[in-house]
Amino acid sequence: MAMIIKNAEVNGIVKDILLEKCLITKIDNNISGSNFYDAKGDALIPGLHDHHIHLNSTAVAINSVNCGPPDISNEIELIEKLNYPGHGWLRGIGYHHSVAGEIDRCWLDKNGPKRPIKIQHRSGRLWILNSAALKLIGNNKTPDGRLFDDDNSVRYGSEFPDLKPLMNTLYSYGITGVTEVTPSNGVKEYLNYIDKVKLLKIDIMGRSDLTFSESKYLKIHYHEPDLPSLERITQEIKSAHQHGKNIAAHCVTRSELMLVLAALEEAGPVEGDRIEHAAITDDFLINWIKKLNLIVVTQPNFMAERVDTYIKDVDDFEQENLWRLKSFINSGVRLAAGSDSPFGNSNPWFAMESAVNRPRGFENEALSPEEALSLYLKPPYNAGGASREIKEGATADLCLLNMPWSDARMNLNNIKPRATWIGGELVFNGVN
Repeated sequence: MAMIIKNAEVNGIVKDILLEKCLITKIDNNISGSNFYDAKGDALIPGLHDHHIHLNSTAVAINSVNCGPPDISNEIELIEKLNYPGHGWLRGIGYHHSVAGEIDRCWLDKNGPKRPIKIQHRSGRLWILNSAALKLIGNNKTPDGRLFDDDNSVRYGSEFPDLKPLMNTLYSYGITGVTEVTPSNGVKEYLNYIDKVKLLKIDIMGRSDLTFSESKYLKIHYHEPDLPSLERITQEIKSAHQHGKNIAAHCVTRSELMLVLAALEEAGPVEGDRIEHAAITDDFLINWIKKLNLIVVTQPNFMAERVDTYIKDVDDFEQENLWRLKSFINSGVRLAAGSDSPFGNSNPWFAMESAVNRPRGFENEALSPEEALSLYLKPPYNAGGASREIKEGATADLCLLNMPWSDARMNLNNIKPRATWIGGELVFNGVN
């Protein structure tokens, strides 16, 4: 059924917008019709796209205990949090060694409740399990309970989480599409996403065994200090390109980024290849990324969420290169953003506010509100494309804000969308 959004502010001008058959078919004054939504002069923008998210992990995190900063800052607070009344599995997330050091199985057995416990480090790579949890998953080979890069064995049971609550949350933010970037995604995960994520525009990354029709990206996910040889990673990139795929490479440290860039230069970059995070990037590396014509997908939210830890843990000479934004844009590097949820806040408006109002000492990389918004307006299947616009003939993926843009741009963190449409279908209505 056709719908009219009346009195919507589009690029500073109040108009009516007609939605028909998944598209914006008319933008004019005084469009008549019985099925309408009154925007009351508030800003209407294209729907947002989170270009880097882990859906299953985020869905599970909704029912997990936060075990790290800023919620938990010391050992006493962590012990108290873990021992809240409950039964069954206790799943913790966001742990950082600044809270209680390098905790292990013995620490959890001593200080935690008598129930299976698994706690994920903030990096996403490490799980710490107590004895009860190790017994349930059948692991008797890891006496300290610290499992690195072993999500599959830590997963107890084969059920995928219910994604509906997460979908509703994303709709409420004005998100109309996501890029699922979990490196272990295989055919089972792909089929689950396609089945459970009906309306959201979804692009899926994963393992090399996913076909091009299932995923056009190979996720390359190596970590310092266990980096592969240049020859090996170059061959992986060449193989992906030969199968018609782009690569999306996890690069948090300088060493990780340098290795990937060297491999891409050797293999030959292909339009659409991506660098995920680019957390520490000096001018030399920015110019190298530009030379290879790569896309960078960053997380502006981390600067706000983790600045205290960065100041303590990152070398002074590297701090000025943390989570750069303005320098990428000024250098002509194509830049988009994603939350990296559950490791970061999934609310894009928080991330945009973080990009505009950076912590003290890091202001040089701040963006304008319009630049911050543009990071989430890149096309669903092309993070390096031009920002989407509201125009006749465009797909009717839309987000109605709760104020005009002139007010919204002054405090992005206060934006609470009133309504969200995907393909012309109203999927979130804040009134109800």
